[in-house]
Amino acid sequence: EFVDMEGETIKNIFKLYPWEWLIHEDFGQNILVDKNQSKWIEPAWKAILSNKGILAILWELFPNHKNLLPCYFDEPKEMLNYVEKPIYSREGANVTIYKEGVQTLTVDGEYGDEGFVYQEFVKVPNFDGNYPIIGSWVIGGESAGIGIRESDTEVTGNLSRFVPHIIE
Repeated sequence: EFVDMEGETIKNIFKLYPWEWLIHEDFGQNILVDKNQSKWIEPAWKAILSNKGILAILWELFPNHKNLLPCYFDEPKEMLNYVEKPIYSREGANVTIYKEGVQTLTVDGEYGDEGFVYQEFVKVPNFDGNYPIIGSWVIGGESAGIGIRESDTEVTGNLSRFVPHIIE
């Protein structure tokens, strides 16, 4: 079981540390055998959603779906305009954009050893050098909010501006 510095059982745990790092820590194996079933504020299944490999798997399962972009493991296939993304990348780290098969933008970072996916590139609108991306939250099938992240480049990074909006 997980305990605090006084030996008290931790019932609720919040972490900012990525799940893919956490499971490789010495205590990581204990997450699955926690006898008290501590409640994780960000549950382990979120590791699936933060893994870019899900993009290639979804494309394989639902090719040509209107809400998906072509995405592949190992190679860009027939795409000339694509984005190379590390499977575990966060906030644009180690992302590379290719246009007409030529590398046009690369973001440095510490990811990539785990492999990459290759997803079709879609041009982001440019408003006077600002590139906005809209994210949405749906809770129980209902729209709950949106967030706009805006970057100075076509890759949204950790220094991008963020403005949340709530839907009432």
